[in-house]
Amino acid sequence: MSALLDVILPVFVVIGFGYALTRAKLLDDTAVDALMRFAQNFAVPLLLFRSIAHLDLSSAYDAGLMVSFYAGAFASFSVCFIGAMLVFGRPMPDAVAIGFAGLFSNSLLLGLAITERAYGTAALAGNYAIISLHAPMLYGFGIALMEWARTRGRGLSGGTLGRQIARAILTQSLVIGILAGFAVNLAGDPLPGVVWSAVDMIAGSAIPIALFGLGGVLVRYRIEGDMGTVGMITAGSLLLHPAVAYGLGRWVFELEVPALRSAVVTAAMAPGVNAYMFAHMYGVAKRVNASAVLVATAVSVGTAWVWLALLP
Repeated sequence: MSALLDVILPVFVVIGFGYALTRAKLLDDTAVDALMRFAQNFAVPLLLFRSIAHLDLSSAYDAGLMVSFYAGAFASFSVCFIGAMLVFGRPMPDAVAIGFAGLFSNSLLLGLAITERAYGTAALAGNYAIISLHAPMLYGFGIALMEWARTRGRGLSGGTLGRQIARAILTQSLVIGILAGFAVNLAGDPLPGVVWSAVDMIAGSAIPIALFGLGGVLVRYRIEGDMGTVGMITAGSLLLHPAVAYGLGRWVFELEVPALRSAVVTAAMAPGVNAYMFAHMYGVAKRVNASAVLVATAVSVGTAWVWLALLP
């Protein structure tokens, strides 16, 4: 019970505070959008930049950690993608977006916050290693599959598709922050202390502001129909993904405890707002993914508690 009260609930209280103030009209959409733009375009990229720049690359990138987490992610995608087509009769572009919701966990805002509260900042190396590949790999996969699903038979060249994927990935501020962090890390950290002090000030605000803003954004979503599909996404994200990560990490790769914690806690997070943004970008399955983000985020209060209890 202490994990629920001390670790998980404070994170969701911050989200709920943003939700309540926005719902009460004390914050309007313009203010929420400004908060999220600051968090997503500046504060969170600087947090990732700082973390990757100071990461011990030789020890953080454990193959077992990566396989455990991403095998679970793609297992969840496969179940949601196939289930959307065969069980719920959705066309392939819809199924890709629904699968993406099962694939893309909220590794950054929820995963980092809960891991840090549960195990301390020293336990985050595995989280940052996962996150450094998360957006580039999964967005690349999702965009490539969606473009193929939408353009089958229309002769889209591999070069054109590659440029579309590269442009979509490399223009993301999170990816820019990650790549800049790698550059500074490999250069031996040539930045002066005054720069790091400024980066620390902004990066320190990233998670609280992003969680508060996420609550404001969730006000815009409604739970509307398609509950079978929403339930499938929720189960894939909150049960299947962490179960695969836990099984592989504990019994196949025999990960050290910190790596196992990072893999499972990150895998156990609900789909991020990116799941809705991806669906909105292509104009498919928007209602399903918006509902899944809202439902899974609420349900994850309980499921995250269970996964924390199972971890050593």
